[in-house]
Amino acid sequence: MDARQQKALLIDPGQRARVWCKAPGCPHELTDPESKRRGYGPVCDPEPRTGYDRRDVDQDPIPGL
Repeated sequence: MDARQQKALLIDPGQRARVWCKAPGCPHELTDPESKRRGYGPVCDPEPRTGYDRRDVDQDPIPGL
């Protein structure tokens, strides 16, 4: 074997890297983009996920109702 010959890759270069939950003892692979960004799965995430940030705005009542 030639010393300059490149070794074969062990992973498929067309696939993305697998991401695992960083909670202690959690064996789940993260597939959701939001989970990958946070590093936790929906079950292990310390912050609750509501899907959107709800902001209640004080409004004046509609006249006549």
